[in-house]
Amino acid sequence: MQPMHIIKLKKGKDKAARQRHPWVFSGAIEDSNGDILDGDIVQVTDSSGEFVAYGLFNGQSRVAIRLMDWDVSQFPDEQWWRVRIQRAITARKRLLDAADTDTLRLIFAEADFLPGLIVDKYADFLVLQIHASGTERMKPIIVGELNRLLAPSGIYERSDANARMHEGLPLDNGLLFGIHPPEWVEVSEHGIRYRVNIQEGQKSGFYCDQRVNRLLTAKYAAGKRVLDCFCYSGGFSLNALAHGAKEVVSVDSSALAIETLQANVALNGWTGERHSGIQADVNKQLRAFADSDERFDLIVLDPPKYAPSRSSLDKAARAYKDLNRRGLLLLESGGLLATFSCSGAMDITTFKQVLAWAAIDAGKEIQFIHQFSQPEDHPIRASFPEGEYLKGVLCRVV
Repeated sequence: MQPMHIIKLKKGKDKAARQRHPWVFSGAIEDSNGDILDGDIVQVTDSSGEFVAYGLFNGQSRVAIRLMDWDVSQFPDEQWWRVRIQRAITARKRLLDAADTDTLRLIFAEADFLPGLIVDKYADFLVLQIHASGTERMKPIIVGELNRLLAPSGIYERSDANARMHEGLPLDNGLLFGIHPPEWVEVSEHGIRYRVNIQEGQKSGFYCDQRVNRLLTAKYAAGKRVLDCFCYSGGFSLNALAHGAKEVVSVDSSALAIETLQANVALNGWTGERHSGIQADVNKQLRAFADSDERFDLIVLDPPKYAPSRSSLDKAARAYKDLNRRGLLLLESGGLLATFSCSGAMDITTFKQVLAWAAIDAGKEIQFIHQFSQPEDHPIRASFPEGEYLKGVLCRVV
């Protein structure tokens, strides 16, 4: 089987594609051999007509082609999708077999060579997100293969991210297979139990990308007063409690997040004496803590994405600097700051520079004592550095 359409790239614009970067931007396209519908599979060639790769086309997106396979003999048919899904899940076998977690990412889009496809596992349920029009066409194949390999109780779609709008796709939530998930699905991670709202929670319900970082940070929490900002359902807070924190204060602007966190505290058998949740804007609350001369021993700052693109990086850097400055003002000598960025546009070197500026503005001297990243179920593809979105640093105030 051969694709119906050929897209030729401009002279010199095939270099990144030949180096296996999966995105071709619209400005790199010279011409095509006919009308192409969004979601069609195309054959991409260089300016001389030599084959480069197969890809999914979308004329509404700045990423006009999402490359799939660089072997001319491997046309991306239904079996191609099945094989790629199998490979991604096989690569997670260690985590799937682990006794200490039943929530993880099974498919991580381009990092797993499956453009625009994300699949997360929450106990016996799977949550699917699709951000590419060509992948949307393969939904029945994807659902069928996931069911064959994992036999989940249900597969629920949470394709409600703004990325779909760039592909001309409507937002789409709902049951795709099996039984409807309950309002709360209980999962376990590192011996801690969580209630996850698959249908309405942030992201696809939970932030399993912080699994390792939560545990690493908690190892510093024993006997300390801990502040967890942007706490959501309490991953860092609960781990700190489990590792002997003297007191944990959790802050989030979402009432649902604070309610869920309090339920998770009770679910794990802890009393409210060691924990308090505050619904408030984090920056305003940090100012309030400073005004009342509050101090903490360990602070976690895990804000939402401030830099969705490189064009917003300067503005995001200022926001990160101000946030971290406010956090550092609440720490004395020996205090620890675990701070994160989930902005793919901000690399770790830039993030460390922002933290250095924040420390200067706060009148503090800091040391970087640990560097955080994303876990193995969120792999970073060597030819796609944009997939390295999560980074963080554990800082010590000198």
